Amino acid sequence: MTTEAAKPIQAVLPWGATSYPPKLISHRENAVYDVMLPQGRAALRLHRPGYRTQGEILSELQWTKALAEHSFPAPRPLQMLDGGLVHTLPDGQMVTVIAWMQGSPVGQGEVAFDNSKANLATLYHDIGGLLAQLHNTTDALTLPEGFSRPYWNRDGLTGDDPLWGRYWDAPGLSPVQVRTICEARNRARGILAEFDDEADFGLIHADALRENVFRNKAGLSLIDFDDAGFGYRMYELGSCVTQSVDEPAYDEIVLGLLDGYATERTLSHRSRLLFQMFAMLRSFSALGWTIPRLAHDHPKLSKYIRRAMTQAEIFLSDGKIG
Repeated sequence: MTTEAAKPIQAVLPWGATSYPPKLISHRENAVYDVMLPQGRAALRLHRPGYRTQGEILSELQWTKALAEHSFPAPRPLQMLDGGLVHTLPDGQMVTVIAWMQGSPVGQGEVAFDNSKANLATLYHDIGGLLAQLHNTTDALTLPEGFSRPYWNRDGLTGDDPLWGRYWDAPGLSPVQVRTICEARNRARGILAEFDDEADFGLIHADALRENVFRNKAGLSLIDFDDAGFGYRMYELGSCVTQSVDEPAYDEIVLGLLDGYATERTLSHRSRLLFQMFAMLRSFSALGWTIPRLAHDHPKLSKYIRRAMTQAEIFLSDGKIG
């Protein structure tokens, strides 16, 4: 039986690796290892059991492969020696390998930026342009038959069983906070019902947080497409600012992001008005994400609650939305 310690060594064998023991570099949803293959340095991913189906993982790789082939800076999946892209271990855990992405993240989760407001506005202007490029490139692709990814749609964000969990049931919420979140959720759900006919909807990365945006000499790139799916393009933009709600440069970050996106892709006045709603829905989703992952007394939980409440209160007090 393969031990947990030996698992990454066994997992990378189908790609031809016989030396350079895998080095753990991240363990969030997936365990990610730095490995060396005959074709060069790569990232080995041991996928979190039960989080994604084999079809969903394969679809993610098909998308990022097509993006890379169309010159978008996304991770390129590497084939096994038999030509496949997804390997299943004896215990059912799935494994994939992607080419190494050069560069370093533009920031770290839960670590405040130390850049000036002007520099952050410029950074997010570039990130907005990168995401517009992602959407433009994606819309020109023909997806393969059977392509399967989650839906960040009205039900996925505000339904009875949202994709990342029933955020209004998060531990630590007071009765007043639950009422505020439910009021905001219901209002957003009604707005989305009216907005759907005109919404820009398609494949999105859905998790362009600062640690998932890399910078190198060539510019910016995206990693970690694990939560990618079909969704509102405005939710894509709202997801970028979740970590910045508490920061002094928040307004500059939002304006830079929207203006950068608009330089590459049409952004309607209505979409701009609804940005705050989508930023809130991302904070709500993130709160739902904590339910199976953070203990009742985890110190980070209060931050997720504060962000969700801040966004909900802004949304509910904005008379321009609706």
